[in-house]
Amino acid sequence: MSLSGLIADYGYVALFAGTLLEGETVLIMAGFAAHQGYLQLHWVISIALLGGFLGDQFYFWLGRWRGAWVLSHFPRLVPVFERTNALIERYHEVLIVGIRFLYGLRTVGPLAFGMSAVQGWRFVLFNALGATIWAVGIGGAGYLSGQAIELWLPDLKRVEEVLLFTILFGGLGFWGWRCWKFRRKFYR
Repeated sequence: MSLSGLIADYGYVALFAGTLLEGETVLIMAGFAAHQGYLQLHWVISIALLGGFLGDQFYFWLGRWRGAWVLSHFPRLVPVFERTNALIERYHEVLIVGIRFLYGLRTVGPLAFGMSAVQGWRFVLFNALGATIWAVGIGGAGYLSGQAIELWLPDLKRVEEVLLFTILFGGLGFWGWRCWKFRRKFYR
């Protein structure tokens, strides 16, 4: 089975799973796949919004209930949480909306919010706004990248498999590099 066939059959499930964790690469790929007609853009945005929202909610409540345990098992995160807390106290609304756009804070950020004094309902409200902006912006960028590539390559269907693999492996490579960098920083 081809990659485009897999996307058509399992794209929405993969999108939801990917957006629960990080999701930029899978969302860009889904937006591109929507441009190519394998997925529907409105479903891509809706599923990404739901996955991004639920993923951050999970990490928020994990921080609220087990944040001290996380810090005791990852003591090198303590200075990051202390710096983040100072920002949270001053700018929590803006940070809740924008945290998913800040490199390396997509998971740690909601965890830190859960450990802060920010009320749960407040996080839900601003997290929903941030997830909406993120899903529309990144999903739309993937869709528009398909249009831009089509301007350069009028016969895009012929090379779309190569482009999808490039996006996929580029994203996986970037994710692997970030994991390696995180491990080097916090597990020494």
